[in-house]
Amino acid sequence: MSQEPERKPATVDKEIPVNFDLGLLAVYDPQPLDHIQLSDSNKRETYLRDTTRDNVQLLVNQVLSLPLQKKETLTLVTLPEPIFKLPREKSIPKPKEPTRWEKFAAKKGIQKKGKDGKLVFDEETQQWVNKWGYKGLNKKIDEQWAVEVPSANSNEDSDSLLDPRKLRRDERKALVRRNQAQQKRNREGAK
Repeated sequence: MSQEPERKPATVDKEIPVNFDLGLLAVYDPQPLDHIQLSDSNKRETYLRDTTRDNVQLLVNQVLSLPLQKKETLTLVTLPEPIFKLPREKSIPKPKEPTRWEKFAAKKGIQKKGKDGKLVFDEETQQWVNKWGYKGLNKKIDEQWAVEVPSANSNEDSDSLLDPRKLRRDERKALVRRNQAQQKRNREGAK
């Protein structure tokens, strides 16, 4: 028959009390280790195992002294906040040097403008539509089926009727051409 190893008691006595950090499930044992037992290769493993077992038993006793919560077949323990602050692996990053634009903006008092978004609510259709582009709100005049015509008594030549849709479309195309020319100048200036 195999002989079962004797069970050690759940209470452990230490000459110097140990420190607990239950938030990290850690025990800090200030007891000096026995140099004689550590130097003997036959006793070293058992000595370290016994010391570790005692410290783990103390930790388990402390954890079980916390308030327990029972849920169905589980028993839960809520751990407190950690006491010991773990150090960072890397140093705290230094603040970045502001860019030339950020320096200029700070000097002139220019503040960053938030993005408005691409969509806007159209009251007529009760839907969210694009501000510009395909089916955009800026093309509403182009899609009107009835357009007000200036009176015939105005100083302009009455024979040449102005089409507001065409004028608006031409304005938009002129803006696009102007923007493309500006982009081309910017690219050439950057080279």
